[in-house]
Amino acid sequence: MDFELSDELIAVRDVAREFAEKEIAPSAAKDDREKNFRGDLVKKMGELGFYGTMIPDLYGGNGLGFLAMVLITEEIARAHSAMRVAINMQIGPALTIVQFGTEEQRRKFIPPLLSGEKIGCFAITEADAGSDVAGMRMIAKRDGDRYLLNGSKIFITNAPVSQGGLVYAYTDRSQKHRGMSAFYADWDQPGLTRKPIETLGALSSPIGELIFENFPVPALNRLGNEGDGFKICMWQLNQTRLNCAAGALGVARAAKEAAVSYCNQRVQFGQKIGEFQMNQDLIAQMIAHEEAARLLVYRAAWLADQKKPNNLETSIGKYAAAEAANFAADAAMKILGAYGYSTEFPVERYYRDAKSYQIVEGSSNIQKMIIAQDALGYRKANR
Repeated sequence: MDFELSDELIAVRDVAREFAEKEIAPSAAKDDREKNFRGDLVKKMGELGFYGTMIPDLYGGNGLGFLAMVLITEEIARAHSAMRVAINMQIGPALTIVQFGTEEQRRKFIPPLLSGEKIGCFAITEADAGSDVAGMRMIAKRDGDRYLLNGSKIFITNAPVSQGGLVYAYTDRSQKHRGMSAFYADWDQPGLTRKPIETLGALSSPIGELIFENFPVPALNRLGNEGDGFKICMWQLNQTRLNCAAGALGVARAAKEAAVSYCNQRVQFGQKIGEFQMNQDLIAQMIAHEEAARLLVYRAAWLADQKKPNNLETSIGKYAAAEAANFAADAAMKILGAYGYSTEFPVERYYRDAKSYQIVEGSSNIQKMIIAQDALGYRKANR
């Protein structure tokens, strides 16, 4: 087993780290406070090739692989978790189109996503369909050479600012999950209403509701056959889940670094607070959780690069990383005390942002269910 990164991957990581520290970090607190969506930074990341690591050169990618994406994502999330989300919104649709789209769809839809010219998203969740994806109610009815979409999607990242995205809907409800289909749609058609939703964290990553009323989508925009939607959705979530896990690593690392720095600066009772055993205990646990999660996430990415099944490993990595981020943010809050609670320090932002990682791309409970059912033999994750 080789735990060393290649020179190429180190260079990729260093480019992402420099960009995050120079372009993202200086305005992160202001952007979060003012809820600024930084479309300019989304485009700059596209120009640097951050969205193309899993995409072949033929469609504008660079083919550097999943581990390269994880390294980039961790660095971006360390500076500002909300900007990590932008990577997922561009990669998620693009990679899914590579896997399930036609050659025409790939050449048409992927390059604008990779360059950041078009802001992407994917619309799965509904009011009554969160963890239970098959519980969605949205309908896509065939109408000649197009489909008419009716229904709504909620808690959709980039809903207020995206120009298109993946949409999942039923083309035949009688077939249950086998009647679900997937589409890539541009939003430049009548019949779409957007409503923003306020959230606790990642405030620079806008979330909202998409309401479709006879919204037309060309039949040529359907991915795969009618009925392939559930399979496509599950495949896509395993890819975007890995990006999410990498983002959690970045938040865990940022919280740890803030806590370590504060421990070496703050003096109480005549000594640095890092000399108190209680704080050393928290620091040690933060490091152990983060490092263990990193190895799990990197393993899942490595398996993907080897084109080996990694659903189980991705769930393990995502669960571990989400818990590590939340532990680190909570521990940092305890160590900084009132300063951690203050908006003048970044720890309160880490605390708010960390919580999303236990929810999005499959909650921590869903990850535990996948892991446990695999171990019990009820449902093998890497089928």
